[in-house]
Amino acid sequence: MPTHEDIATLVPHAGGMCLWDDVLAWDAQSIRLSTQRHRDPEHPLRHAGRLHAVHLCEYGAQAMAVHGGLLARAAGEGVKPGMLVALRGVEIDATRIDDLPGALEVQAQCLIADAAGSQYRFVITHEGRTLAQGRAAVLHPSGEESA
Repeated sequence: MPTHEDIATLVPHAGGMCLWDDVLAWDAQSIRLSTQRHRDPEHPLRHAGRLHAVHLCEYGAQAMAVHGGLLARAAGEGVKPGMLVALRGVEIDATRIDDLPGALEVQAQCLIADAAGSQYRFVITHEGRTLAQGRAAVLHPSGEESA
């Protein structure tokens, strides 16, 4: 399975902004990832020493990017850029996430994808508790398929 170093080549962010550590499973329609990075005191999204749960939307968007990148590589293509353009039906059931002791996990499922963009549903959990869920849409500015 891909490591954090592999994941970093699939997302548009570098360093501490690459939020996922491990790919737990993936197939043509979905991906499951885990991370402990929310506990990092140097997390770039922290404000006043805290990491607010609203940032789970970025975790969901990066899960999409990892999945799209893995699909592109499996098809022998390069990873192509995408731009997050919409979040829908987002529900967040936490205030902050930096104080959570265990790993975060995401399950992201591709709902639709074509050359113009894609839409995914994501659910982020901690120790079996749903922290955030919703749908995210990505457009591919060049019209090429990727998440």
